[in-house]
Amino acid sequence: MIKVNLSNRALSIEPSLTLKISAKANQLATEGVDICNLSAGEPDFNAPKEVIEATSKAIFDGFTKYGPAAGNLDLRKAIANKLQIQNNLNIEFENVMVTNGAKQAIYNLFQVFLNDGDEVIIPAPYWLSYPQMVRLAGGKPIFTNSSAEDGFKIDLKDLKSKISPKTKFLIINSPNNPTGRVMSKEELLQIAEIARENPNLNILSDEIYELILKKEFNHYSLSTLANDLKERIFIINGFAKGWAMTGWRIGYLVGAKDVIKASSALQSQSTSNVCSFVQKGALEALKINNEFFSTINSHYDQRRSLLYEGLKNINGIYIQEPNGAFYAFPRLPDSSITSVDFCKKVLQDYGLVVVPGKAFGVDECIRISCAASEVKIKDGLNRLQEAISAYY
Repeated sequence: MIKVNLSNRALSIEPSLTLKISAKANQLATEGVDICNLSAGEPDFNAPKEVIEATSKAIFDGFTKYGPAAGNLDLRKAIANKLQIQNNLNIEFENVMVTNGAKQAIYNLFQVFLNDGDEVIIPAPYWLSYPQMVRLAGGKPIFTNSSAEDGFKIDLKDLKSKISPKTKFLIINSPNNPTGRVMSKEELLQIAEIARENPNLNILSDEIYELILKKEFNHYSLSTLANDLKERIFIINGFAKGWAMTGWRIGYLVGAKDVIKASSALQSQSTSNVCSFVQKGALEALKINNEFFSTINSHYDQRRSLLYEGLKNINGIYIQEPNGAFYAFPRLPDSSITSVDFCKKVLQDYGLVVVPGKAFGVDECIRISCAASEVKIKDGLNRLQEAISAYY
């Protein structure tokens, strides 16, 4: 067998813990084991009927050819208009590019911005792909700590101590994956002040869960609150979560025009344009009124509350109430079992699929999704309670 000498880049990529657990869960399911899967990072609703119809029509109308690398002009203008009206941002379509999911928007941004050794500050808990994409661009992830008791708020003192001459980016994510935490206006203003004190610091604002919020909560975009910093703030968003369009792979990057131009050039040499007819579906999605999101969020509110109340009642579990996205991030009773071992054991012994907190930078926690029916959430809580009683 010929030995393959992989690149250092390839060798630096860590295998996904979530994929390993999912593969094991699928194997057990095929063997007839009763599985309760609360690991999903996607809505269990279908995309809106209008989006499906618009996408289908585009296919039958022959809208299936190559398109501009930065995205179709009508969609870029519609996204800019959405940001102007809903987020009160003073931008134009040249500040927007369409990407193959929000993940590619992040990947592109780091590829065009980071040089070898540049540092990116990532507050923990974090979405598991951030550090990997930083490393793939030659950067170095720098992590800040937080505590469950403080609701996983960013520790501003710790954050300031991590900023160095090599720091290029700070990542913020609200509503947050994996905690479901929503950053307050006051906290965002504090972040903006830190950016003002550090002129070389750029901010990646991941707003993919913008539309999934508890009823009394509001989403604030940092760019809206700090217009003077808009050239250094880059918004990541997309259609996957709010419109239940995960498999459609359509997101967008918003930022300074020269960065959008560079990112578009990169995309033209990698994936080229985003699927043409899917962009017509996204265009239709932006026309959907608020009633749709109110209905969806009422379901999420009920499920989130059910999950939170159930976790509160499990002896030894510590949980801060999630107010956005569709996750909870409870802390296990103690560190006698790692989150990875716990997730393996609870899958093997009780058929429950949850995600180890180690993947998100906090090993004492697990992530549980409420993007599932209330029946399944109750089932999962019962299994979790049995496991906690048995293991601790």
